[in-house]
Amino acid sequence: MLKLDKGCVMANKIMIIGTGNVGSSIAYAMLNQQTDVNELILVDIDTADAEGEVMDLCDALVTTPNFIKIKAGTYADAKDCDIIIITAGVAQQPGETRMDLLAKNALIFKNISSNIMSNHFSGIILVVSNPLDVLTYLTWHYTGLPTEQVIGSGTVLDSARLCFRIAKRLGVSPRSVHALQVGEHGDTEFALWSSAEVSGQLVSELINHTELSRIEADARNRAYEIIDRKGATYYGIGACVTQIVNCILEDECRVLPVSNYDYATGIYNSFPAVVSRQGITRRLDLKLSESELYKLQTSTNLIKASIGEALRLTT
Repeated sequence: MLKLDKGCVMANKIMIIGTGNVGSSIAYAMLNQQTDVNELILVDIDTADAEGEVMDLCDALVTTPNFIKIKAGTYADAKDCDIIIITAGVAQQPGETRMDLLAKNALIFKNISSNIMSNHFSGIILVVSNPLDVLTYLTWHYTGLPTEQVIGSGTVLDSARLCFRIAKRLGVSPRSVHALQVGEHGDTEFALWSSAEVSGQLVSELINHTELSRIEADARNRAYEIIDRKGATYYGIGACVTQIVNCILEDECRVLPVSNYDYATGIYNSFPAVVSRQGITRRLDLKLSESELYKLQTSTNLIKASIGEALRLTT
């Protein structure tokens, strides 16, 4: 099991709560990417669905690069897990914003948090459900875990979408682009154009303002477009969550725009932070432009108001 002090050994035991499209895609990504995961436990209110997903995943083990012990479990298995990934909750429907899900998912998360902590969990929780930043705050609030041990998947996927679009426009590999979407994982997120660069050259010097605005909006609205066409998004987030898990298990100290606690505002939002075996090692203090500061404040205000509403709904 994960110990948060140095010199310890991790069992690399992961639990996924919620075996819908997102949860099962995360599990499948873990099988197909090089990870240090040794054991994977799937938990769902529909036990038959969790069992079916386990059976299907096990059939793939012969061809995957990793051999992972997979089973359907219960909250009782949380005690010695290193990371719990929460994907449970009501899924976003066409025409519905992430914030529209708040009333539906707040009470679900209060119950999940209680079930986790009643089984003496002491590891790291990674929240994936929406509205992401608000539910990450609620998970921290109701579990009582240290802030560094409660993380949201944040705008890691949104930033990947942004990098992909910049790369396509410039004709380079997405891996050569370093750009971030930050703030709320939702309608008020925005690109940090003041620091976005390709091999040391600012993207804002290579692409005009009109195109930058379109690229930013495309990255922000991508989920809506996918949901309108196929009803849900899950492959991209499956890959990104696996990346975050790898950062934790391998103690990479990698900077990612995960949802993490901002002590200056008392909320969770998506902003670059160092992700390691401890969870969040530190939140970066970036120099933002005046426009970016204004957008961040707008995003912060929305999250803070939504947290207040969520606490009212769950009290």
